[in-house]
Amino acid sequence: MSDRQSHRKTGADMTCGQPAGAGMSDHLLLVLDLEGRVISWNAAAHNLGGYDAEAVIGAHFSRFYKDEERVAGVPSRLLEEAARHGRSEGEAWRLRSDGSGFRAHSVIDQIRDLAGEPAGYVEIIRDLTGRAQQDETIRRNEQQFTLLVQSVTDYAIYMIDPRGQVSSWNPGAERIKGYCPDEIIGQHFSCFYTDEDRRAGEPQRALETALRDGRFAKEGFRVRKDGSRFWASVVIDPIRDDRGTLLGFAKITRDITERLDAERELDRTREALFQAQKMEAIGQLTGGVAHDFNNLLMVVLSSLGLLRKRLPDDQSMLRLIDNAIAGAERGAALTQRMLAFARRQDLKLESLDLAGLVAGMMDLIQRSLGPSIIIETDFPADLQRARADANQLEMALLNLVVNARDAMPGGGTIRISGEDREIVEEGQDLPPGRYVILRVVDTGAGMDAGTLARALEPFFTTKGVGKGTGLGLPMVHGLAEQSGGRFVIKSDSGTGTTAELWLSAGEAAQGAGTEAPAEQPADQDGRPLTVLAVDDDSLVLMNTTALLEELGHNVIEAYSASEALTLFRQDREIDLVITDQAMPQMTGLELAATIRAERPATPIILATGYGELPAGTDPAIRKLGKPFRQQDLAEAVADAMGARA
Repeated sequence: MSDRQSHRKTGADMTCGQPAGAGMSDHLLLVLDLEGRVISWNAAAHNLGGYDAEAVIGAHFSRFYKDEERVAGVPSRLLEEAARHGRSEGEAWRLRSDGSGFRAHSVIDQIRDLAGEPAGYVEIIRDLTGRAQQDETIRRNEQQFTLLVQSVTDYAIYMIDPRGQVSSWNPGAERIKGYCPDEIIGQHFSCFYTDEDRRAGEPQRALETALRDGRFAKEGFRVRKDGSRFWASVVIDPIRDDRGTLLGFAKITRDITERLDAERELDRTREALFQAQKMEAIGQLTGGVAHDFNNLLMVVLSSLGLLRKRLPDDQSMLRLIDNAIAGAERGAALTQRMLAFARRQDLKLESLDLAGLVAGMMDLIQRSLGPSIIIETDFPADLQRARADANQLEMALLNLVVNARDAMPGGGTIRISGEDREIVEEGQDLPPGRYVILRVVDTGAGMDAGTLARALEPFFTTKGVGKGTGLGLPMVHGLAEQSGGRFVIKSDSGTGTTAELWLSAGEAAQGAGTEAPAEQPADQDGRPLTVLAVDDDSLVLMNTTALLEELGHNVIEAYSASEALTLFRQDREIDLVITDQAMPQMTGLELAATIRAERPATPIILATGYGELPAGTDPAIRKLGKPFRQQDLAEAVADAMGARA
């Protein structure tokens, strides 16, 4: 290690005005700030110059120069040269406290902080009247610096010669990299690099950069003796003698794997948050779109139903009408998937026997998959019951097996199984508790990482235009989340796909949706009802009126909640109110609350394209999902009137 490095390291350790380099009795050692003011000093400042601490600390270092040299700008020139080149050196006359002068050799090194920014200067002044004593002092200083380096264990600090071979090794290097000094000294430092970095010429490039730029600093993977990798911060400085001859390189390596792990975890958290926000935004949009589609499909389905009743018995025309109705019903099924993804469907959770549910679907599943697909099932006899909506779970399972079939165009095997699982620790994807896994495994092509990452995004599909909506898996995901479980997909290209639907175990508990009331007998007197129908969509209102009148009832139409209240207060003979939910200024539920406050016995049906009602909805209010057909409307009316009776 050269004088320059020894001085720099010693100066960097002097802070808070404490005497620096107390053992350097034949050197006047000063630590200066960036302006040249003394912030630390050693005892030689008194021994050689006769100065006390009060006279030194805080004073500008130029006070030790003769007047003529201060006038000539020697102190400023030396400081500027140190700032520009990292070091300045020269001889000049210096003053003792009694005013006498002595010829001195001065070396000023610039100090940098860990970030590489200038932090101050170290000046070492030697009295040229005793060169032999000064040479001995330098030797001791280098010895002290060597002891200092050997005491550092958090950093690997070592020297390499101009050829790149390790020439010194500190305990920190042994701790971090695993080599003992006799194992590594004499070896080329490239052994710390990964194979790919060595092939790319990184070790030699690092030395060339240090020579060209005066410093090399970089982060990257390094290899320990046992072959394990760690993420390292590396700094390499060239070391030259007073004549500029290259002596070697000083290399400092710090293990920052923990910092890298923390940064990666932060990145994963940010990505998860972004994904959650994205899916939430898509869910909000999808739920709203599904509501609007349901209103449109309500108009189409009800109009087609009424038209079919009134057409003459012409089979060709009836087939066209039936095709149109089937297409509209497929659209309604699509909106149900959208609502499932957005978690806005109405779920009726109950305790289900998964083995029995799957057995009851086997004929349908086999017909859907075709003869080229082999279906296997595996359900333990003691498998716990699962909490789920039976209809939605059947639809989810059918989606999964159809997706599995599409991944095996040449045929294959689908295995449907069940498994009990318990989560006992907090911090998992699910809260602690008992769960039942419904698992579907195929032997198909599988998915690569990019496809798997997007598999749950709505409208994403790999089946081609017109062959898939991209809502099957998102629907299953939405069902699992709304049921208090989770949906997990595991897949690799060429190894098939495993889909797991985690459901809560045990008896069903009311929660996810609004429970449908028990069946009530319809109104038995058969008299026509006076119905107040409320909807801000004129097309929907017109069709609702037509369906009610077809059933023999009298209808009063209102295009807003405020208009409905006015008509309701004017007509005491209104038997039933059917209202839309999403209306401007006043929602259907707010209208229902006002009506029930004035006439508590008035039956109310809430017709909505949304999947579920807000929490806290009056259970006496009947829900009628859009799109509805005339039969659905008739049953809802009979149910509401029967409940009043």
